[in-house]
Amino acid sequence: MFSLQCEPELEKRLELLAKRTRRSKSYHARVAIREYLEDREDYLKGIAALERREPTITLKELERGLA
Repeated sequence: MFSLQCEPELEKRLELLAKRTRRSKSYHARVAIREYLEDREDYLKGIAALERREPTITLKELERGLA
């Protein structure tokens, strides 16, 4: 468990979101942190793969493979 301090504008936005969704501020903070961590971990895995010079494909090649 930890506490988090943020700027007043962010706190206000979080409070408004909590009221509109009838969820707690803690709930939304957990969701946001979880999504950020997943995105950041994926990014770091991608950078590591590039540094290892693993094979890559373009978006067009990927789309063709899915068609």
